[in-house]
Formats: sequence, C-alpha cells, structure tokens
Amino acid sequence: MLAWSAIDFEDELRAANELNSTLDAIRWGTDYLMKAHPKDNLLYGQVGDGDSDHACWERQEDMTTPRTAYFIDVDHRGSDLAGKTAAALAAATIAFNYTDHIYARKLVNHAWRVSNFS
Repeated sequence: MLAWSAIDFEDELRAANELNSTLDAIRWGTDYLMKAHPKDNLLYGQVGDGDSDHACWERQEDMTTPRTAYFIDVDHRGSDLAGKTAAALAAATIAFNYTDHIYARKLVNHAWRVSNFS
C-alpha cells in the first residue's frame, strides 16, 4: 500500500518534502522481504510460534525459547504468500524506478523469482 501511495502521490509527497522518508520506509520493508527470499524456491513467512510467544511478556530479543522459522518451498506450499510478496516487491520497483534504478532492478529481479516460484 505504501508503495502505491508513493506512486500515486509522488508529486504531493515531494512537495511536502516526504518522498525520501516514504521511500526509506518502503526500502525497510522490501529489504526484509528480499532477506526472507535467500534463494530460489524458498521464502520464509514467519518466525516464532504464536502460542508460545504470546504465553510470555518479554522483548523478543530477550526470549530464550526456540524461534521456529516457517517457510514455503517445493514441499511446503504457500502460493498466496509468494504471490503477495512478489506483488509488494513489484509495486516497490515502480516506486524506486526513477530515484534508485539499481535498487529497482534488484527488486524486480526478486519479484520475478518469487512470482515464478508461486
């Protein structure tokens, strides 16, 4: 949603001197999504178990319980997650296309690879 806002309201964000802040926020999220896709046919979707995580009230950094990582791959299906991830990366590609062409190319590469996987 934020990427589409940056695309649709680029002139307004630029006039308000908020375009760079918006792109920084988008980059934070897309960097995370690309790290969750470390190789073809693998996408991490969740870290932690809601039942055990919500049974205690402490910072995640202080937790000593196992942190299970859930992922999708050729044996663990999740085309909905992969499709949404690909769409988010593709939208961000458009947002960065004129301001950071190298980053936009990296985004579209991941978007295609995740989309093909989905």
